[in-house]
Amino acid sequence: MDRALFIAATGARELMRRQDVQTNNLSNAMTPGFRAEVAAQRTAPVIGGAGLPTRAYAVESTPGADLAPGAMIATGRTLDVAVQGEGWFVVRSNDGTEAFTRSGSFQQSADGALVDNAGRPVIGSNNQPVVLPVNSRVEINEDGSISSIPNDDRIQAAIVGDLKLVNPPAASVTRGGDGLFRLTAGGVAPNVDGVRVAGGMIEGSNVNSVETMVTMISAARHFDMQVQMMQKTDQNQQAATQILSLS
Repeated sequence: MDRALFIAATGARELMRRQDVQTNNLSNAMTPGFRAEVAAQRTAPVIGGAGLPTRAYAVESTPGADLAPGAMIATGRTLDVAVQGEGWFVVRSNDGTEAFTRSGSFQQSADGALVDNAGRPVIGSNNQPVVLPVNSRVEINEDGSISSIPNDDRIQAAIVGDLKLVNPPAASVTRGGDGLFRLTAGGVAPNVDGVRVAGGMIEGSNVNSVETMVTMISAARHFDMQVQMMQKTDQNQQAATQILSLS
């Protein structure tokens, strides 16, 4: 196989992977608390026969996520809450472990449990799922505590629970396949001090739709260039075959 053909084919494959990442980001441009995946290329040396260490190819990867905050959106809904600045909410993931999220669009289940928009339990500071009084108005305070206000009488308000808020270093968290973040192996224990929230608001996605569209268009054009290179390489091989057949 012509080396140029192989290089063009692998280049086209990695550009398709970049498109997958950008497509996923764009599809989540309106998802509360979503963090855009970062697409990057790294050098991958070819391992094989003699002389191959001199050859290397670019491989697309997603080394992390953009942790920049999204826009704050006022909803006025009592169970909507957004982290102000750095920090995370904690939910119980489907595998039973604790995971971090910035999406504070919470719901109350029929049995009173506070859950996220995927039905995962929201964890309190006691490391147990938060359970709220049924048929009672609640408000989420700046420190993450939850007040129950029976009959809209603030004088009778009482703290019925609180949210577990953590703030691990950005370098010690990684995104999972379910979109939630977790501590990396050997990561620093989360810091629970200083995290503040705003009730009646949610944090929007930090995806820049225009920038993502431009990146997708650029990747599509580069993909076309790789396909053209494969076609030219094939034409050169056909021409070489014809020349050899005449000799």
